[in-house]
Amino acid sequence: MTGNDGGESPAQRLIAAITRGLMRAMVRPTFRAGRPIEQQRLRVARVGRLTPTPRGVEFRTTTCGSVPGESVTVPSAAPAGRVILYLHGGGYCVGSPPTHRVMTGHLASRAAARVFAAAYRLAPEHPFPAALDDAVAAYTGLLADGVGPSEVAIAGDSAGGGLAVATLLRLRQLGVPGPAALVLFSPWVDLGLGALEAPPPGEILITRPWLEECARFYLAGRSAEDPLASPLRADLRGLPPTLIQVGTDELLLTDSRRLYAALVAAGVEAELQEYPRRWHVFQMNAGLLADADRALDAAGEFIRSRVAAPSATP
Repeated sequence: MTGNDGGESPAQRLIAAITRGLMRAMVRPTFRAGRPIEQQRLRVARVGRLTPTPRGVEFRTTTCGSVPGESVTVPSAAPAGRVILYLHGGGYCVGSPPTHRVMTGHLASRAAARVFAAAYRLAPEHPFPAALDDAVAAYTGLLADGVGPSEVAIAGDSAGGGLAVATLLRLRQLGVPGPAALVLFSPWVDLGLGALEAPPPGEILITRPWLEECARFYLAGRSAEDPLASPLRADLRGLPPTLIQVGTDELLLTDSRRLYAALVAAGVEAELQEYPRRWHVFQMNAGLLADADRALDAAGEFIRSRVAAPSATP
């Protein structure tokens, strides 16, 4: 499925061009191999503070299953009872719940859900499987708080998308019932990078050297063949309904396509939505870019249609 049909308005074409240029100038220099990780984190945090979040959404620092993070709610809306565990991107090395408030805020609103955005531990200080352990702890914390598996979706972007799939695999190993749905935005699911193709001309954010450095920091000598680090290499049977969204102008396009093919081969209900001429995690431009709004509308509808909302029923 494609996210747009090429019939963009002149205004949207202009907005997309300006946004692309600004991101190339302001964000791309952040994700540069060799730049100290602390500098990358500071730059990403600055950009996050400049990014407008949706109106009417409340962000509150909290914990879930001993994992710190943010609770994201829409106070003016009636509680629906469904919950999204959100795992942010950043190559397992940068990013935080505050840097991804555009994603979590819009998902809370459009999916009529409460979101818990986990501040999982980052590499290189905390290599694999620290992030995975935290994601599992956050999910089991939701269950311990009385949320049923049928009331939960797990979502994530980029490395957080790969972590989301790995979390499902680890829950299966532990015999813990998995969530009702999985939503992935430009997931990074193969840390070996072996099948990565040359970046398309429209790639404006990430580079192969940066991904290689992040993978090295995260793995810390462990094998990229480990399916809990590179879930594309895992047995994917039994995963919940999965939505994948990706832009065609990004380096990780092949990861999304390969994951989709593997899910279908494993008998999983899966949908792949490709958005022409869009960059890595373009959904971060929601509220400005029409494709980002359409994509998050589709993600919200996917979650609402598959995740139970018990308090919404009489």
